[in-house]
Amino acid sequence: MKPNTQQLSDLTIQVRRDILRMVHAVNSGHPGGSLGCTEFLVTLYQNIMDRKEGFDMDGIGEDLFFLSNGHISPVFYSVLARSGYFPVSELATFRLLNSRLQGHPTTHEGLPGVRIASGSLGQGLSVALGAAQAKKLNGDNHIVYTLHGDGELQEGQNWEAIMYASAKKVDNLIATIDLNGKQIDGTTDEVLPMGSIRAKFEAFDWDVIDITEGNNIDAILAGLTDAKSRTGKGKPVCILLHTEMGNGVDFMMHTHAWHGKAPNNDQLASALEQNYSADQIDY
Repeated sequence: MKPNTQQLSDLTIQVRRDILRMVHAVNSGHPGGSLGCTEFLVTLYQNIMDRKEGFDMDGIGEDLFFLSNGHISPVFYSVLARSGYFPVSELATFRLLNSRLQGHPTTHEGLPGVRIASGSLGQGLSVALGAAQAKKLNGDNHIVYTLHGDGELQEGQNWEAIMYASAKKVDNLIATIDLNGKQIDGTTDEVLPMGSIRAKFEAFDWDVIDITEGNNIDAILAGLTDAKSRTGKGKPVCILLHTEMGNGVDFMMHTHAWHGKAPNNDQLASALEQNYSADQIDY
């Protein structure tokens, strides 16, 4: 049985704790965007995606996920581990020498769940398009999901891929944009204003939906279910996921300052106190 909303919420708290402890332990990493996407990735992996037992790179007969904004690896690693791809205890090796859990995901260490190296921004959608078209050629009717940062859309390769997806009617693809309005140097409007992202995707002939409460599990469930219902109809689907960077930790929210900064001991203690669950099992 799929987990209910309360179980998803409890796991979200656990994943937040993982993120905070991983980044603190090595004084390095990206907690802000990771915390902002926690509810989404927990819901996607635990409730929405059709996944097989085990892992292989071919991914035949199952849904696929590609993380394009690879710097939010802490949330990705935690969700993968908590979803059974590798031991939760391995989270303690995050960013250490010879670890499979590098700061940006890579494939040469063979970490289960990781399908592409995504340290360089702007490339995830191109890779996902190849996977989605391969599924069509193979008669595999499963869906390819991607996640991108809104600041990442300032990279030009995205728009070539966005144009290609609609031109070739890649309608087994759901691309989600983490629309938090922040990036490493400030707000996206301060760094490079992009205007209406919805209007841009619609101009490229995508089917676009908004999840306005991108940190609300019920809203995410409804939005992803709606997105799935729109696949197979001749257009790729875009979800605009409105999130708060640093969600769940009061001093990390409403600022870009925690895009790539680790909490100190006192800050960690405060953040963990805000994310307490009687059922938590820390690594």
